[in-house]
Amino acid sequence: MAGTLTRPRNGKVLAGVCAALAAGFGLPKWLVRLGFIIFGLVGVGELVYIILWIILPKANA
Repeated sequence: MAGTLTRPRNGKVLAGVCAALAAGFGLPKWLVRLGFIIFGLVGVGELVYIILWIILPKANA
C-alpha cells in the first residue's frame, strides 16, 4: 500500500472513507467515489461505506 488507511481531516466529502482508500491504494479520489456510487446502485456500497467509516481511524491533526 502507498499510505496508511486513516480518514483525513481535510479533502473529504462525507466521512473521508473514499479519500482514505484513494490515498492508501494510490488511486484518484474520483475513481474510488465512482466505485462507491456504482456499488451503491446495486445495494452493497452503502453498507461497505458505513462499515469502513466505523473501522477506519481518523488521521492525527
